[in-house]
Amino acid sequence: MIKVVRSIALLLLALFPVLQVGAADSTPLRIVSFNIRCTNPHDGTNSWELRRQVFFDEVNRLAPAIIGFQEVRPDQYQDIVGRLKRDFDFVGVARDDGKNEGERALVAYDKRRFKKIKTGNFWFSETPEVPGSKSWDTAITRVCTWVRLKDKTTRREFLFVNTHFDHKGVLARENSSRMLVERLPDLAKGRPIILTGDFNVHEDSAAYTKLMNRKEGVKPWLMDSYRELHPSRSAEEASFNGFNDVTRGSRIDFIFHTPDIKPVSATIEHVFPQGRFASDHYAITAVLEFKE
Repeated sequence: MIKVVRSIALLLLALFPVLQVGAADSTPLRIVSFNIRCTNPHDGTNSWELRRQVFFDEVNRLAPAIIGFQEVRPDQYQDIVGRLKRDFDFVGVARDDGKNEGERALVAYDKRRFKKIKTGNFWFSETPEVPGSKSWDTAITRVCTWVRLKDKTTRREFLFVNTHFDHKGVLARENSSRMLVERLPDLAKGRPIILTGDFNVHEDSAAYTKLMNRKEGVKPWLMDSYRELHPSRSAEEASFNGFNDVTRGSRIDFIFHTPDIKPVSATIEHVFPQGRFASDHYAITAVLEFKE
C-alpha cells in the first residue's frame, strides 16, 4: 500500500509542473500604448512639468505588463526610467542618432515577469539600419523598436513592437506599413507578435489596410484588438484629444496582434482626472491571451 501511495505521489509531482504551465499559459497580458506628448515649451499649462504627476498616476492606474510609449524626449526618458525602474526594464533608442538625440518609441516591460531575449531598432526609410535616416515624403525621422520577450513562468516567447508613424507623409505611412509586414515575420520567426503605436491613420486608410494585409479571401496578418471586441464603429472613438475634453472622432493609436492571440478586453481611456490631461492622446489598452 505504501508503495502504491508513493508511486501516485511521484506521478503527481511529475505532472504538476505541466499542469502549472498549462494553467499559466493563458495568463492574460495587459498591454498599453501611450503617446505621452513630447516636452514642448509652447504647451503652457499642459507642459510636461505640470502634468508629469498625472501621467505617472495614469500609468500606475493602468498597471500594464508591457507599455509602448511614443514621443519620449530625453528628459522624459530620464523621468520615466527614474520612476518606473523598480518594476520595469526598458528598450529603445532615440531616433535622431540611434543613441540619445530625439524621441524614443520606448518599450517598458515588467522585469519580474519577462526576460529580454533580443532587441533592436530600425528606421522607416530606404536605409532602415542607418540611424536618423528618412525617405519618401517623411516630415520627421521615424523609428521602430522591437524586443523579443520570454515569459518567465510559461517560457513562451513573443515579439513586442512599438512605433510612431509620420504625421504628414501619406506615402511614408504606407511604406512604413509595408516595412512592418515584410520585416516583422522574420524577427518573430513564427512567434506571436504584438504591435503598438501611434500610426497617425484611421481605419479606412491604405496604411491601415496594408498593415493588416487585408485582402479578399485572405485571412488578415494582424488583428486590431479594439475592433475585434467592438466590431461596430462608434462616433466616440477618438484617441487624440489635443488637451481638450474630446471623445468624438476616430482612433489613430492601435494595439495589433497576430491571430494566435485573442483579445479579452480593449479600451480607449477617456479619462482626465481633476480636469488635467496626462497627454494630448488618451492611453489605449488591450488585455490579450495566447491561444492554446
